[in-house]
Amino acid sequence: MGHTGLVLTGGGARAAYQVGALRALAEIAGPGPIPFGVLAGISAGAINGAVLGCGAGDFATAAERLQATWASLTPDRVFRTGALALAGVGSRWLRDLSAGGLVGKTGINYLLDPAPLRALLAGALPMGRLRRHLRTGRLRAVALSATNYHTGAGVTFFEGAPDIEPWIRSTRVGVRARLTLDHVMASAAIPIFFPPVRIERTFYGDGCVRMICPLSPAIHLGAERIVAISVRHLRSAAETARDEVRGADDALPLSEIAGVLLNAVFLDSLDSDVERLQRINRTLALIPRERLGRGELELREVPALVLRPSLDLGKLAADEYGRFPRMLRYLLKGIGATGHAGEDLLSYLAFEPVYVHRVMDLGYADTMARRAEVVEFLSPGERRERNGRAAGGLRAR
Repeated sequence: MGHTGLVLTGGGARAAYQVGALRALAEIAGPGPIPFGVLAGISAGAINGAVLGCGAGDFATAAERLQATWASLTPDRVFRTGALALAGVGSRWLRDLSAGGLVGKTGINYLLDPAPLRALLAGALPMGRLRRHLRTGRLRAVALSATNYHTGAGVTFFEGAPDIEPWIRSTRVGVRARLTLDHVMASAAIPIFFPPVRIERTFYGDGCVRMICPLSPAIHLGAERIVAISVRHLRSAAETARDEVRGADDALPLSEIAGVLLNAVFLDSLDSDVERLQRINRTLALIPRERLGRGELELREVPALVLRPSLDLGKLAADEYGRFPRMLRYLLKGIGATGHAGEDLLSYLAFEPVYVHRVMDLGYADTMARRAEVVEFLSPGERRERNGRAAGGLRAR
């Protein structure tokens, strides 16, 4: 049985859901190293993937550390929230827009300063351990994807086994690199909200912007089956109809438009890629095995298990609007974000302990509810993949 890939996509504070799901997966898997040979992180998922990779030798401990990191988050540990900091950014935007570029060609290109997050991750990511797990073969590869702001291409930076070849597609490339904190920060730099990150001579931003095939990096790196953790709740027909009625007679604020755009960037690509993979798998199932065995087709079946929220994370974020820092609430109110108005936008920025804990708990509960499905997907090959781990393999109780 080949390597299993773990795909973690983005969504700002929504990525707390992945943390709870990973804690449940660690509990289901039992003692031992992580059951994933390939880790592919995009946007906030890059943070989770990097922390997990650094602790790949002990899945349970890595999941606990990841949860502890997220549990400690407050807005001021992610971005500068002081009145002076936010007012300073606002005044620079006002200056640049009103002066028409007369004050110089280097204008401000972000709303929030993530310096506190960078400082937090610097202590949470011992990258030397990640490289040790790659050298020993415990991990085959780790990939972090970002968007090249100069070329518009999606770039997957990967570090791993020497037999892995870089790749080039029309709008995305895979580049071998020595992964650092800069790659993590670049992958998670939400456009407009957070500043671009310079890597060598190029500026990069959030990987979800151009990553239209988020499952692709894991497959390129050798994953033969994939577990993907989505942060999107699939709405029922009744939920969709209720939301349409709610907004039918209301004015449309900018925050609602921004929320739809962010959802398109961060959520749509994974769902589309999963549907595409499922179609390919169904097609391959109709082709005689002898033809597949002769290598006449450059396609192979890649089973995928997608874990996703049972509740709408945007609606959970709306409940926490009153806990946002006062100055941030003031700025968000200016674009119409007032709780349930602009709830999807808020869900990307709701780094509030109550919200983060609720989302992590939901991720844990949803994954445990699918325990039998997880065990069936990962067994029995995972027992061999996990370096001969004893303790009876995955637990299906």
